[in-house]
Amino acid sequence: QVQLVESGGGLVQAGGSLRLSCAASLRTFRNYAMGWFRQAPGKEREFAASITWNEGNTLYADSVKGRFTISRDNAKNTAYLQMNSLKPEDTAVYYCAVGFKALSTYSLEYDYWGQGTQVTVSS
Repeated sequence: QVQLVESGGGLVQAGGSLRLSCAASLRTFRNYAMGWFRQAPGKEREFAASITWNEGNTLYADSVKGRFTISRDNAKNTAYLQMNSLKPEDTAVYYCAVGFKALSTYSLEYDYWGQGTQVTVSS
């Protein structure tokens, strides 16, 4: 059974930083593209960032570009989302996901999802 477990969320003041982690129980983790999505209260889940299986390419939503950095360590079956210069509008539940389609921004193209971790940014 595939499991993705996010961690690293919490409460931070505007301008602060957090680093999210996503640990995957996938033997073939290195074959999958990784994505981070987020969902704010009352809003649809939205794409934040993605990375190819070999870390060669990344893609970011305009709303996080320049502030967030996605990375992965295939030896540890773990992906990361470094979030800097956080804003109150970044408040959401953050989800990691894996899929075969590289750099997809569509949630339906990801096969496995974590349970989410809450990020709250106070003003």
